[in-house]
Amino acid sequence: MKLSLSLQQTFVAPELVLKRAYLKKVIETTLRHLDVKQDCEIGIACVDLDQSQQLNLEYRRKDKPTNVLSFPSEIPEEILPMLAARPLGDLVICIPVVLQEAAEQQKVPVEHFTHMLVHGTLHLLGYDHEISDEDADEMEALEIEILAKLGLNNPYQEE
Repeated sequence: MKLSLSLQQTFVAPELVLKRAYLKKVIETTLRHLDVKQDCEIGIACVDLDQSQQLNLEYRRKDKPTNVLSFPSEIPEEILPMLAARPLGDLVICIPVVLQEAAEQQKVPVEHFTHMLVHGTLHLLGYDHEISDEDADEMEALEIEILAKLGLNNPYQEE
C-alpha cells in the first residue's frame, strides 16, 4: 500500500510544525491497522478559525469552528478497482482549535493533532461516532489502538 498525500497549509503555528513524512506515517499506520491494501490518496488542509467555521456551517449546519472536518470521496465502489489509487477524500484540520483543545486538555499539541488526523482518517473510511454508542465505542477503540502503535497514550484516559 502506497499513500499519496496532498497538503495545503493556509494556517501555520510555530508550536505545531507539521512534516509531510510524519503525516504520511500516521495515515499509513491507520490504513495498515485496518488492513487497507490498495494504494490511497488523501488531501489535508490546515486552516484558520474563519475557514473552519465557514465549512462547518456550510456542510454541517454548525456555526462554529471545529477541530477536524472529513469529506469522504464519493467515487462509486464499482469504479474503485479501476483506479491506480483509491481517493479517500479530504481532511480539513483547524490548527487554532487543535491548539486550544490541546492546551485545555493539557496535551502535547502534536499528539492531539495526531489524534485528530487518525480520527479524521477513520471518518474518511466510513467510521462515524455519531451514529450510535456502539459505533462511537468502535471508533474510539480503533483510535486508541492506532495511537498506541504510534507510541502515543490513550487520548480518552483522564489523568
